[in-house]
Amino acid sequence: MDVLSPPRYRRFSSRPGPAPISGTELPPSYTRRNTLTQPINLHHRDPTEHVFELADGKARPWITLKVYSSAKSAKSLPTFFEKENITGMLELHAERGDSIQAITATVTGRIITGSGVDDCFVFLSQTQPIWSKSPDTPRVPSPSEGASSNKLLGHCVWPLSIPLARTVTVPSGSGDLKSFRLPETFLERQTRVSVQYDLTVVVSRGKLRADHKIKTAFGYVPSSRPEPPSILRQYAYQQFLPLPGPLSDPEGWKNLRPVSVRGTLFGSLRVDAKCTLSLAKPLCYARGTVIPCFLTLENAEPRVLDMLAAPTSVVLTLRRRVRFYNKTSSSRRDVAWNESVEDMGTAVWWPSTDSRSTSAVRYLEGEIRLAKDLRPTSEMGHFSISYSVVLSPFAAVGFSCESAALLSEPIEIATMHAKGPRTNAYSPPAYDPPTRRTEDATHENPYY
Repeated sequence: MDVLSPPRYRRFSSRPGPAPISGTELPPSYTRRNTLTQPINLHHRDPTEHVFELADGKARPWITLKVYSSAKSAKSLPTFFEKENITGMLELHAERGDSIQAITATVTGRIITGSGVDDCFVFLSQTQPIWSKSPDTPRVPSPSEGASSNKLLGHCVWPLSIPLARTVTVPSGSGDLKSFRLPETFLERQTRVSVQYDLTVVVSRGKLRADHKIKTAFGYVPSSRPEPPSILRQYAYQQFLPLPGPLSDPEGWKNLRPVSVRGTLFGSLRVDAKCTLSLAKPLCYARGTVIPCFLTLENAEPRVLDMLAAPTSVVLTLRRRVRFYNKTSSSRRDVAWNESVEDMGTAVWWPSTDSRSTSAVRYLEGEIRLAKDLRPTSEMGHFSISYSVVLSPFAAVGFSCESAALLSEPIEIATMHAKGPRTNAYSPPAYDPPTRRTEDATHENPYY
């Protein structure tokens, strides 16, 4: 699947980039349909089989649930992508006189915020009848003779294909009903909220006998894709050329509002430089790729610019915010909001080859590498995962300033690559995991 395929990395070359291409001088590989040619991957991995059995003290399992998914191996949880059905096979051995009344399959999606009964919000619940003793209840067609009457007998088999709803309607943060796309499975040790999906097959018996359940959690991956980048950036990716900057490709970048970098250098020299950050458009990026960045620094003092424009001086991070709530035990039914904030990556910088620096202006190119397992932007009721690119105070040697962030720009993380040439990374692969800074905040829900 394209979702999990690793990006191709290319070490950045210091060679000057190509001359800017005007809008009328399109690259030769640019077709009339406004697309760039690229090879099509025709290789598809065969489904992975997962087997779950229920023996119940018998010599052999009497219920077997087989699930076929897009997981990498049978040892992993079954994994399904948006638009895929949950497919599998249910096998059951019924003895003569067995009191089975009905068999159903249920798919649930839950947001879990604690260990209490009330610390769980079910946003998805789909039930599909498989077999029932009553002829009025729909049944899944079975090739087994023992499953054709109102009483099961012998070896019975049912093929399963359960479509997953792509959206659900639940109360939003303001209390109004709203349609949301299903979020990706989410489970992290350091975060006090999780999103879990389960498939449960229930074999119901008479009133005097207990029901039997066979259950498995599964992973769900939504399909989200950025819009294609500018034509000039697509051409650079296809030809493995340096990226054109905001001056050469104004359509391919968003220039954020200029900010002032104020502080003191070596305790005596007052500094007030102008800083303009640019991010590659669109502001949605596929995980496993990079966020291209561009920085312009302006000041009349060359030595000040030399200090601030050092690649290690610019601190630009990708910040993730996970927001959710827990109902308290208060009789007022207050709702406490919880936030977990982490920096998930830091930009790497180098002098620009697209724009030539001067004594009063410095240009830097950079990128933030995105982990392949980064959770996508999502929202479901009172739960959300959002991202922003944050420019923090400069970390130049001998430079001191206020600690507040200079700039923050919301962006989105998607699960699939944009159509067209794959995004190239120009910085060397990072061998150490990114440093994560965590902040926890709890405050009252403003809506109650």
